[in-house]
Amino acid sequence: MTLGEERTFDWGRGWAAAGAFLATLILLGMVVLVAMSNKARDAALESERHAYDVNLLTRNVDATLQRSQNALGTFVLDEKAATSGNIYYSQWRLAGEQIIQLDKLVANDRQQSRRVDQLEYLYRQRGTEFATAARSVSGKNGTIAINFYYAATQSPVGPTLAAKLTEIADSERAALETHMAQTQFFSARADRLTDYLSWLGMLAGVGGIILGSVAIQALRQNAAARSEADSEYERSLALEQAVAERTRELSVANESLKAEAIERQAAEAQLRQVQKMEAVGQLTGGIAHDFNNMLAVVVGGIDLARRRLNGPRREVMVHLNNAMEGATRAAALTRRLLSFARSEPLLPERVESSTLVAGMSDLLDRTLGERITIRNRLAADAWPTFVDPHQLENAIVNLAVNARDAMDGFGTLVIETANVTLGANAVGDIQPGDYIRFAVSDTGCGMTQETLDRAFEPFFTTKPVGKGTGLGLSQIFGFAHQSGGEVGIESVLGEGTTVSIFLPRTDAPASTVRLHPSMQQRGEVEATVPGARILLVEDDPRVRAATMGALEDLDYEPIACSSGEEAITLFDSQTFDLVISDVIMPEMTGPELIRILKARRDDVAILFVTGYVGEGETDDLAGYELLRKPFTVGALASAVASALMRTVSESRPSGGAAAAG
Repeated sequence: MTLGEERTFDWGRGWAAAGAFLATLILLGMVVLVAMSNKARDAALESERHAYDVNLLTRNVDATLQRSQNALGTFVLDEKAATSGNIYYSQWRLAGEQIIQLDKLVANDRQQSRRVDQLEYLYRQRGTEFATAARSVSGKNGTIAINFYYAATQSPVGPTLAAKLTEIADSERAALETHMAQTQFFSARADRLTDYLSWLGMLAGVGGIILGSVAIQALRQNAAARSEADSEYERSLALEQAVAERTRELSVANESLKAEAIERQAAEAQLRQVQKMEAVGQLTGGIAHDFNNMLAVVVGGIDLARRRLNGPRREVMVHLNNAMEGATRAAALTRRLLSFARSEPLLPERVESSTLVAGMSDLLDRTLGERITIRNRLAADAWPTFVDPHQLENAIVNLAVNARDAMDGFGTLVIETANVTLGANAVGDIQPGDYIRFAVSDTGCGMTQETLDRAFEPFFTTKPVGKGTGLGLSQIFGFAHQSGGEVGIESVLGEGTTVSIFLPRTDAPASTVRLHPSMQQRGEVEATVPGARILLVEDDPRVRAATMGALEDLDYEPIACSSGEEAITLFDSQTFDLVISDVIMPEMTGPELIRILKARRDDVAILFVTGYVGEGETDDLAGYELLRKPFTVGALASAVASALMRTVSESRPSGGAAAAG
């Protein structure tokens, strides 16, 4: 063998070795690529399964929430259906657990995790709306529960929650399509690599056989993966059909519930109308009965006095006094009816709670008698309240008299003041906030549940005939609500009763409204300022004639007119020391007239005479004298004298507010 031949042989072996080495590298590369393709395919398949699981769980959450809402609707409409209430609570908790599972599934997806967090927030909001209706049903407040449930169904939270579930499902569906495309891509690439390995197997012998077997295994795995993917796809289609069918069933059930709710609302409206008419009939009958009794006293007394005008003066005075007493009782009944109707003109001012109760000791002692032991438990740091002090005193006296009657005139009466902070509806319909509590407790006979349920009904009383009108607690109820508070009763049969008045705490300064002493029933003193010129504005001719006669008897110089326009003409042509004006008059009201007269002469004294002041008009009374109809000559004399003797600075209302009465 020559040297050249040896070199040629060496180069040939080198090329063969290089070729073998290259083939080995290619084979190894092919194996690595096949392994990577399989791993990528498995990851894509796992992502597909994950997307299926998320889609399935979102549909389950939606169906569970719908079942919970439907069960709550049934529970609200029929509060006796305890099973529906249990289904609502269990399905709602199940939906919460499913949302937690959904949060775990998408923990690795930042965007999906953020969507699930928003879903959890909407779920809690929706739960708060439904819980309000459920609690109202549990508290036997069926009508309020229906209102809350209807408000919840109209709330934008429900559609937003459903949209969020759809958003999560759509995102996963898009991801599923991407993963399926990746699976197909890696499967195709694995097929190509298998072909290459087959060719290399034919060239590499055993290596080719090994690579061929690997390729065959890869093909089998690919086929199995495709089969599994097809099976999962078919299962998802079946699940979607089942969910769609269930959704249609739920939609039909929901429409049925809506129809039942409409029928229920119509029936409840009819029932409320019947109850309203029954209450109006009872109230009208009670008023007619009491007023007939009082008018019988008035008419009988006046008729007997007229028949005996030429007889003994003492006998005539007896009958006139009886008639006066009947008229006074009728006026008191009118005030109680106005308080019950929340139309009593309240003149509120800052009241120091414990000071007011402590100052009533002598009055209560005289009213209740010596056999009743009165104990005051007054909080030293009691909050002030902004109410009409006269109405509050009347309320406490009424409660004390009721307590005395419940104890048959013998026992222990406890009057208590305390600071309390209450939540919404803690007592009746009270609003959340700080309140001062006035409580009157007795050791009497207590109340039955039937009596408690009817305690605030007008003209309802357990006292004997002639001992009470049945308007005491109704008046207190109206006063408390008109003042922004509430009344609560606690009673144990045979042990006693506690009635509590809750009035809101205030930081307001002392009131500028002045209530005339004659309106407070503190007595009548016929003080006069003889010779004062008075302009009387009254549209009722009988009231005008009676008032003119009373003013003339009091040595005043009154001039009367029947309208605001006529009063302005007289005021411009003459000088008057005092204007007495009615409030409710045709064409021009008393407050409107006074605004005009005050613009002409700011120093003229004003006295309003009224039989009724609507709610919201009492602010215009600031700085003026006020006298309520009906009134006696003594009350008129005191009111006129007080108005004439007030200074200009005291009578000018702040901010130019006009008076009303």
